[in-house]
Amino acid sequence: MSLPITPLLTVDIIIELADKPAGTVLLIERKNPPHGWALPGGFVDVGETVEQAAVREAREETGLDVSLKRLLGVYSDPSRDSRMHTVSIVYVAEARGEPLAGDDAKNAQCFEMGKLPDLAFDHQQILSDYQDSLN
Repeated sequence: MSLPITPLLTVDIIIELADKPAGTVLLIERKNPPHGWALPGGFVDVGETVEQAAVREAREETGLDVSLKRLLGVYSDPSRDSRMHTVSIVYVAEARGEPLAGDDAKNAQCFEMGKLPDLAFDHQQILSDYQDSLN
């Protein structure tokens, strides 16, 4: 039996910093194409759960240990990533401390929800859905 060709599985994490004002989220500036600002995240490795991948990716890209609070949603639009078809499981998480960019993030910075930079992928839509979920 041949295996089906399926989208690649990814995670993205909306990190709320407990020691920052409400309405602040942590973004990373990507080192690799597509360049720009994005939510921390990446591919799920074989042998790990999506929850483990979210915690790992957050730590690798921001230097922070996160606590996952809730699942925001699943984003599967085939055009969400111009490189390939991916499906992202998006979590809301909480952390404390100062972020330190690592792995494939060249910068990590907090932004107020009303003052976000242009975002890569479909992360503007994800953050819009996040904001709606708070109301």
